[in-house]
Amino acid sequence: MDNIKVSDLLEFLDSIAPFRLQESYDNSGLLIGSEEAKISGVITALDMTEDVIDEAIEKQCNVVVAHHPIIFSGLKRITGKTYVERAVIKAIKNDINLIAIHTNLDNVLQSGVNERIAKRLGLTDLRILSPKEDKNTDIGSGIIGFLPEPVNKNELLRLIKTKLACTAIKYTHNNDDNYQKIAICGGSGSFLLDTAKKQKADCFITSDFKYHEFFDAENEIMICDIGHYETEQFTATLLQELIQEKFSTFAAHCTKAITNPVNYYF
Repeated sequence: MDNIKVSDLLEFLDSIAPFRLQESYDNSGLLIGSEEAKISGVITALDMTEDVIDEAIEKQCNVVVAHHPIIFSGLKRITGKTYVERAVIKAIKNDINLIAIHTNLDNVLQSGVNERIAKRLGLTDLRILSPKEDKNTDIGSGIIGFLPEPVNKNELLRLIKTKLACTAIKYTHNNDDNYQKIAICGGSGSFLLDTAKKQKADCFITSDFKYHEFFDAENEIMICDIGHYETEQFTATLLQELIQEKFSTFAAHCTKAITNPVNYYF
């Protein structure tokens, strides 16, 4: 099929993670561009930064598909004074179409953000941690599954650090040094802690816990906060693989830009 349009790509992404599943506060979908634009190539990324848009221009790709939307709340002016405004200006000037696939990709079991994390850890028997619909348990927040066999705390921490390529792990203690049932939420997942505890998870891997929220583990579960970027960094590759498998008439590249704004000093 030649002359693939942005509308065709949107339709495909909607079949993977329907845009109607995005949270009410979200802004997924086509943010900048035209559904009628013909696709010359795609860059996939976690964030829609200027560096990613520059890479799209360099590779002559006119579409960026990213997990995080660059336009999240309303823009009152576009003067180039913020990184958001500069990215928007650069995309418009260079006819780059920007597509976000955010919480809708978080909320699906198959080919979603959390499944990719779980598979890297080797978890099995995967299911949604907090289903949104009683009749469809494949839709909802987080994921939960099992390691092939129980491991102790140090073994689990080494597994997480190695398989999820994280620089540092903030964690709590658990009364039982026996870990097999693992809950996961890519991005900010503290709102799912009670659910993970009720599901009898031994460990909950996510990010963005506030200091006092760590106390809520109550020694019943190990919280592993590995960083927002770190939990979602594999999403760009996931999107690249899905798009390239579906469309053969244009190239889909995973960005080489490291968009993580957080650095660590050791």
